[in-house]
Amino acid sequence: AKSVDKLYVVEELEPYIEEHVKMLGIAVTGKDVLPRCGELNPELIRTGILGEAPKTSKVPKDIPIPMRPPVLCPGCPHRGFFHVVRKNKLFVTGDIGCYTLSVLPPLASMDTCICMGASISGAIGFAKAFEDQPGKKVVAVLGDSTFMHSGLTGLMDTVYNKANVITCVLDNRTTAMTGHQEHPGTGFTVKGEPTHKMEIPDIARALGVKHVYEVDPYNLDETESALKKCLETDEPSVMVVKRACALKVRDAEFALSVIKQDKCKKCGTCLKIGCPAIIKKDDVYLIDRSMCYGCGICRQVCPFDAIEAIEDTP
Repeated sequence: AKSVDKLYVVEELEPYIEEHVKMLGIAVTGKDVLPRCGELNPELIRTGILGEAPKTSKVPKDIPIPMRPPVLCPGCPHRGFFHVVRKNKLFVTGDIGCYTLSVLPPLASMDTCICMGASISGAIGFAKAFEDQPGKKVVAVLGDSTFMHSGLTGLMDTVYNKANVITCVLDNRTTAMTGHQEHPGTGFTVKGEPTHKMEIPDIARALGVKHVYEVDPYNLDETESALKKCLETDEPSVMVVKRACALKVRDAEFALSVIKQDKCKKCGTCLKIGCPAIIKKDDVYLIDRSMCYGCGICRQVCPFDAIEAIEDTP
């Protein structure tokens, strides 16, 4: 501060650093010239500090920008689970994580999203509201790290209040959305040191859940079979949908997929799983080999067996 004539603090949103510096007795300028809300950019900073009028953008407005909706990664284990959920037309209370993208087409299988942990607690409320509608089941979906953070108490409350809720923990063995941090269910500390691993199925049973199933979301038949067992019970149930995040683990044994053009009926079923590796070019359906993870979900959904495994996978 002594090395300059005037000191500015440039920070977005609340004046956290600015207030701390002022409490140290140092004169500083910040939110009295810079906006408290919104995202800062060079023009706003130039205007606040130098007093210059904002310059008009020179970027042409008629540039055709391609649509780039957020999408689950190729090979994401959540894709198979949400395909099954959408197929069964279930009411889903969601949570915060990569799986929140399932709210978007073509998966379009999540009905609510509020905050971390709200999937189970919200499902309890909906289940109570649906009690006069026989057969109306509520599915709560959250990730393994979210379950450790905010789901344990919700699941306990589900059992305690006898809520007819199917809790689905999408266990991709990491905290995928925010950087692949470790959590109590991975067996490693945040420093990467081995530690006790919390087993989600064991936790569910310890909390009083009688119906607990572990499934591999790459196996659609297995996933749907477990889901139907949960639908048939009038008690709280738990599905642990377990498969490592595709960005963290690459299984060398997986075979990539290819669409056999002589068998393809161009029905578009493969596009409904929302895999970015599957593309439609003119009137031809293709799989981008450079993007294919080899999960095999597309091979399972094709009604004409037109998608096959590539035998010469490197």
